[in-house]
Amino acid sequence: MTSMWPESLAPLFALAHPVVPIVGSGDKGFPVRRIYCIGRNYAAHAREMGADPTREPPFFFQKPSDAIQYVPADGTAEHPYPPLTKNYHYELELVVALHKGGANVPSDKALELVYGYAVGLDMTRRDLQRGMGEQKKPWEIGKAFDHSAPIGPIHPASSIGHPAAGAIVLKVNGQIKQSANLDQMIWNVPEQISRLSEAFELAPGDIIYSGTPENVGPVVKGDLIECHIDKFPGLNLRIV
Repeated sequence: MTSMWPESLAPLFALAHPVVPIVGSGDKGFPVRRIYCIGRNYAAHAREMGADPTREPPFFFQKPSDAIQYVPADGTAEHPYPPLTKNYHYELELVVALHKGGANVPSDKALELVYGYAVGLDMTRRDLQRGMGEQKKPWEIGKAFDHSAPIGPIHPASSIGHPAAGAIVLKVNGQIKQSANLDQMIWNVPEQISRLSEAFELAPGDIIYSGTPENVGPVVKGDLIECHIDKFPGLNLRIV
């Protein structure tokens, strides 16, 4: 994919670009181009959101790349409670990082695009999302805000393989809230990549939040969120 801008055009000002650390790579990082998220990709979560959990075509939405909040492995990061909401929800997800792109990628070739994986959270201003949905208006305000995409370090697939199963668990203040298995996804990772590539030409630097299990719920200031996915170190956030 080529740039539409002339190479000779000097930028008016410098613009920071989000980069996520890569495990075992020294000082190398993964530059984030776009953040794609799949909605309602676990059957029980689809039911709790009032949707039919059958294998209907998947749908996707985006967050801006600067919504990234990096969380060091096995550390605890402070996460600011956002404005305008009174119902702020966690959604724990496996994140897929792409180092190759393409359009109309067949599912049996899709994993060739994957560089690695990480633990992430799709944080959601649920009241704003639902309110806009009820008005049949776009609900980016509920999903695409500052710090709404916490993510841990990226683990290369060359080191951990391609996780197709494994526990995915979230606790709030020590109490288990979400507990499922990656193999319960309605659309698995290769299928997600393939379907997404039908709508968008994917490129290196794209990441995909692959869906959350059931029992999403609210957090308030002072709460501690602890996230676990098998093969990965923990990801912890303190709401401040």
